[in-house]
Amino acid sequence: MKKILGIGNALVDALVRVEDESMLKSLGFAKGSMTLIDAQKNKEIAQLTARIPKALASGGSAANTIHGLAKLGVSTGFIGTIGDDEFGRFYKKDMEKVGIFPFMAVSENTSTGIANAFITPDSERTFGTYLGAAVELSASDLSANHFTGYDIMHIEGYLVQNYELIETACKLAKENKLLVSLDLASFNVVEMHLDFLRRIIEQHVDIVFANEEEAKAFTGKNPDEALDEIAAICDLAVVKLGAKGSMAKYKGEKFTASSIRVNPLDTTGAGDLFASGFLWAFINKKSIHYALSAGAVLGGKVVEIMGPKMTDEMWGDAKKMIEAI
Repeated sequence: MKKILGIGNALVDALVRVEDESMLKSLGFAKGSMTLIDAQKNKEIAQLTARIPKALASGGSAANTIHGLAKLGVSTGFIGTIGDDEFGRFYKKDMEKVGIFPFMAVSENTSTGIANAFITPDSERTFGTYLGAAVELSASDLSANHFTGYDIMHIEGYLVQNYELIETACKLAKENKLLVSLDLASFNVVEMHLDFLRRIIEQHVDIVFANEEEAKAFTGKNPDEALDEIAAICDLAVVKLGAKGSMAKYKGEKFTASSIRVNPLDTTGAGDLFASGFLWAFINKKSIHYALSAGAVLGGKVVEIMGPKMTDEMWGDAKKMIEAI
C-alpha cells in the first residue's frame, strides 16, 4: 500500500464567524488571505473575539490533507512542531486517533501555534496565524529516516518562511525516491516568495496544487493559461476553481471536473481536503479526471461545516459519492 508523508505547520485552528468585514479591516487583514502575526497581535485577537463562540480543531494545511488521507484509509505520517502545552497534547492525540504516525518535535519554551480563522457571511475564511512552536521546525529536525517507506511527501506553501527547511525536505524526499507534492497555500504567500517557489518547483516538485488566486499570483495569467505555465515546470499541475470546478494537466493532456452542489458554511480546509481526495485517487492509479472528481467531493463536503474536520457520517456519505464517480 502506498504511504504519504506530510510536513507543515502544526496549528490549532480557532474558528470564529463574524457578521461583516469590519473586524478584518480593523486588524489589517486582506479578506481571503493568510497573514502571519506575532504573539502581541494574537493576544489582541483573543481579546477582540473573547465573547464570540469559537470552534477548535487541529489544523495546518498539510496536516488537514494528511488527516483526510488517513480517513480514506491511506497509511500516513506527519512532521511538525508543537508546544509542551494543552493545545500541543490535543494536537498530537487528534492525529494519532485517526492512525497518523506523528513525528512531532516539542518546544519547551514556545506555545503551540494558533490559526485564527475569521469566517465572513459569504463563507470565505481569512487567517491571522500565530506560528508559535510551529515555526521552530527546522532543517536540522529532519533525517532520512523520516522519509523511509513513504511514496509521496506533501508539503504546504505556508512553510515558505523557512527556505532551508523546504529545500532540505525536498532533497531528502528525492534522495529517498518520494514524489513531492506542494500546495501553494495562499495568494499573498505566493506573491511574497515567488522567485523561491518557482525555483523549488522547477528543481524538486512533481505535483502542484493551486487555487485560482494562487495560480494568478504565480503566473499573472488566467486559470487556463496559468495551468499551462505551472505544468511546464512540474509533472502534474492542478488548479482549483471553487464552484466552477477544477482542472489539471498531466503528461501534456488537460482534464476538467465539475464541483458538487453544496450549502457552504465555511471554506476552511476546502483546498486541503481537495488534495486528500486527489492524492488518494492518484496513488490508487485512478484517472486524473477521477482524481479531480474525488477532490471535488471532499472539498465540497467540508465547506458545509465549520472547520476542516468532517463527522464520521459525512465521511460515510463522501466515500459513497467517491465510489459512485
